[in-house]
Amino acid sequence: MADTGLPMKAEHSFERHWRLFLVEGVVLALLGIVAIVLPPLASLFVAIFFGWLLFIGGAFGLVTTLIGRHAPGFWWSLLSSLVAIVAGVLLFGWPGGGVLSLTVVLTAFLFADGVLTILLSLEYRRALHGRWAWLLLNGIIDLLLAAVIFLGLPGSAAWAIGIIVGVDMLFGGASLIAMSLAARAAAR
Repeated sequence: MADTGLPMKAEHSFERHWRLFLVEGVVLALLGIVAIVLPPLASLFVAIFFGWLLFIGGAFGLVTTLIGRHAPGFWWSLLSSLVAIVAGVLLFGWPGGGVLSLTVVLTAFLFADGVLTILLSLEYRRALHGRWAWLLLNGIIDLLLAAVIFLGLPGSAAWAIGIIVGVDMLFGGASLIAMSLAARAAAR
């Protein structure tokens, strides 16, 4: 086996578990296709899901704060929990109103994820001998998607979350499929 520059354990682990990465890639690609076909529905689903995450996190924070009410920062923690609960209720109760703000957050995420995925691809280039370009492409696409959304605001909010999440999931899934198939070939 050629020297890849990565620790032997990491390379063998990827080759050993290529099927898991393949399944993850297929699931991501299929979810991406659904989101692209139904972007308004996907956008609302993301807003509702994020609302529930905030609500549940805020509720747990509230319980923890009340149990530990003698800890320093009680009032700040209480206020933080209540803000999360209210924001969650607003998002899952009226998801249309939260789509614009989530679109801005998604744009920032895609930009950051694009940069980090490009950096990750540069790390993998030694181990995957040319096949790392799939990750590089995924990072570049994330950056392009972030630019398209940002330049189209506020009108892009109606479709952006569903389409962008769908495209990101589709390309993320495709890159995982390609990498897992390359790992399968290397494992033989």
